[in-house]
Amino acid sequence: MNYLINYQYNNNIINKIIKMQINQNFTENNFAFVLNEYKYNINLGDIVAGTIFNMEKRGFLVDIGLPISCYLPYEEISLYYKIISNVHYSYSINNTTREFFILAYNKQKHQLILSIKRLEYIRGWKRIKQIENEDIILNLKIHNQNRGGLITILEGIQGFIPNSHLKPLETQRLKKKKYIQCKLLMADEKNNKLILSYKKAILSILSKKLKIGTIVSGKIIKIEKYGIFLEIYNTLSLLHISEIANQNIKNINTIFKIGEIIEVKILHLDMQQGRISVSTRNI
Repeated sequence: MNYLINYQYNNNIINKIIKMQINQNFTENNFAFVLNEYKYNINLGDIVAGTIFNMEKRGFLVDIGLPISCYLPYEEISLYYKIISNVHYSYSINNTTREFFILAYNKQKHQLILSIKRLEYIRGWKRIKQIENEDIILNLKIHNQNRGGLITILEGIQGFIPNSHLKPLETQRLKKKKYIQCKLLMADEKNNKLILSYKKAILSILSKKLKIGTIVSGKIIKIEKYGIFLEIYNTLSLLHISEIANQNIKNINTIFKIGEIIEVKILHLDMQQGRISVSTRNI
């Protein structure tokens, strides 16, 4: 008896939807109206539970307990779809029950379009925000590289480590590694932009040794008109010309030589940008 009531109940919804489609007035608002009228409280953007029950050429059919077709395209399976897309993976998710994000409604095929990828995206950014608040050091796999820097993945979201946030002394060596330590520099969910820094992570590790006011040794690796670049604990540091002495200096090259080891005082640690400023005044 219950089966008959449910069958008639679902049939009423289907008939009403078909009538709207025939009249060519079927919109997302009409769809929501029909579902609400029959106490199916569901909208685009909702998260629903469902079971994948059939694999098709370009996706899967999913049952979410509604009398309407639901479809999961292959490209919406996962944020990692390009990496994991293969026949074995496709078979492995068939007949599974899980959560889905209602992405869109296809009026031509009268289908709800579902997404797992969008769920992963939402939850991935949520975890990234937690990582940002905790300011932890990450160890991420290097997936690719270009002229500008390294490409990596954090919680399914593509991240970028610019060359300016790699250590200049180790850039080539780092680009040959499989994994890299880094910290979040910028997490912009609105623009889907994730920037990380290797220098920030290393400076954080060295923060116990590098205290403001302490005197350390540094090797001169580059001399410019405006100052000297030194290597301190394998980290690039700047000794600005104004911090060399109390008197004016006309030519830095007459005082320092590349390769020379000098003592400097830690003046400033920019933990956010991974930079060190030093001074030789009053030492």
